[in-house]
Amino acid sequence: MSVQHDSVQTYTPRDFHRQAHEALENPQIRANFRKAMDGLMTKRRDVFDDWDLETLRELGASIRLRALAKLPDLLERLEANCEANGIRVHWAEDGEEACRLIGEICRSHDATSVIKGKSMVSEEMHLNTHLEEAGIEALESDLGEYLVQLNEQTPSHIIMPAIHLNTDEISRILHDKTGTEQTRDVDTLTAAARAQLRERFMAADVGVSGVNFAVAETGTLCLVENEGNGRMTTTVPPVHIAVTGIEKVVEHLRDVPPLYALLTRSATGQHVTTYFNMISGPRKPEEHDGPEEVHLVLVDNGRSRIYQDDELLDTLRCIRCGACMNHCPVYTRVGGHTYGTTYPGPIGSILMPHLMGLEETRDLPTASSLCGACGEVCPVKIPIPDLLVRLRRESVGEGRGNVPGAGVKRSTREVAAWKGFQWLATHPRAWRGGTALAGKLKALMPARLGPWTEYRTAPRPAGESLHALVKRHRAKRATEEERS
Repeated sequence: MSVQHDSVQTYTPRDFHRQAHEALENPQIRANFRKAMDGLMTKRRDVFDDWDLETLRELGASIRLRALAKLPDLLERLEANCEANGIRVHWAEDGEEACRLIGEICRSHDATSVIKGKSMVSEEMHLNTHLEEAGIEALESDLGEYLVQLNEQTPSHIIMPAIHLNTDEISRILHDKTGTEQTRDVDTLTAAARAQLRERFMAADVGVSGVNFAVAETGTLCLVENEGNGRMTTTVPPVHIAVTGIEKVVEHLRDVPPLYALLTRSATGQHVTTYFNMISGPRKPEEHDGPEEVHLVLVDNGRSRIYQDDELLDTLRCIRCGACMNHCPVYTRVGGHTYGTTYPGPIGSILMPHLMGLEETRDLPTASSLCGACGEVCPVKIPIPDLLVRLRRESVGEGRGNVPGAGVKRSTREVAAWKGFQWLATHPRAWRGGTALAGKLKALMPARLGPWTEYRTAPRPAGESLHALVKRHRAKRATEEERS
C-alpha cells in the first residue's frame, strides 16, 4: 500500500473520498493550489503562442509510440551502449529489487550518506525509507523535495513537490527544522536552503538521480532541471546511481529535442530549463570533475504488465510533465496528497491501478469530471479520459479485466438498476412508455438519490417528453394551417 505521511495525517487511496472532503474544507490548501494552477496554465498557454502545438504534439506522440513499439530491443541496445560508455546497468523487476540493488552499491562503497536529485521512480519504490533502514542517510536536494522531506511529507506534484505550501509555511518549516530566520523574502529562503545543501553535496558518498530520457542510440542519460542540484548530484559524489522506469527510453538522440520542448513548456511554461544534463559515462582521466562510477537501474515494477495491453500501453507514453494535473479541476481543488499515491491527478489515476491494483485504488478513476482537459493538454496525446472510463468499467467487473484487482463487486440494487436502465434504453417502445409513466409520477420522485444528490438537486422527469411536445406542436400548427 502506498502511504503518505505529513505531520497531521496518513494518506491512502482507499480513503480518497474522506481525504477529498477534508481538503475541500481547508481554505489554505485550496488557495495555494488555485493560485499555483492559474499561473501554470497561463504560462503554458503563452509559451505555445508561436508554435504549431498540434503538430508538435503529434510528433511527440509518434516518438513515444515508436519507442514503445520497439521497447524490448531498445532496452537491450541502451544497455549495450551504456556498458560501452562505462555505465553499469542493473535490471530490477520491482521496487523492492531496485532498492536492494541500490543498497548493495552503497554498501560496496561503505556509503553512509546519499544525496538525491529529484526522482519520482525513487518515490514510487520508497527508496529513502529503504536506505534509512539500512543506516544510510538519504537527503533530497531539489528545493521542493527538500522542503517536504523536512516537513515529513511526500511530494504533492510530480514537477513541483511543494506546490501545496505557501511562503509563510515554507519559512516556518525552514525555521523549525534548520534554524533559518523567518522571513517572507523568497531569495533569502532559497539562499539559506542552498547553503545548507551545498555542504551535503560535498560530503555525500553517493548521488542518486532520476532520468528524463534514456537514449538507446548513444547510451546517454538526459536529466532536465532548473536548480543545478541535478548537476551537483551527478558530478560531485564519487558514485552516481541513475534510476528510471523502463519506459523512459527513446530510440535516437534526435528524438530528445521535440520531447524536451514539449516537457518544459507543458510543465512550467519555460522555453528551456536552466540545466539540461547529458550523462554518457563516468569521469575520464583527462576530465576534472564527474563521478568515478555511474550505475543505471532500470525498474519494471508493473510496467511490463501494462505493456501487454494494447490500450493501457498508452499510459507508458507519459513524459511526466504534470500538465494534466495543472488543468484538472479535481486535482486543483483537493491537491496531490488526497490521492494517497506517488503519482496523483489524472496520470496517477490511470497509472497507479496498474502498480497497486484496482481494489486498492478503485476510487481514483472516478476522481475526474471527464471534462477532457487532461487529454487536450497532454503533450504526447495520451487519451486519459478514455482510459479513465476503461478503468471505471474494470473496477466494477466489466471490460477486459486486465488490471490487477479488477472486478470489485457492486451492490445487488446497483446492478439491478443499471441492468434495468440498459434494457429500457435498448427497447424504444418500453423507453417511451416508461418515460411517459415517469412524467406522470414525478411527484413521487425521492429528493435524495444517494451520494450523487449530496451536492446536487435530484432530477425530476418532465411532465411531457420532447417528442410529445414536438408532436403536439406540429399537430397544432397543421390545424391552424387548415383553418387558414
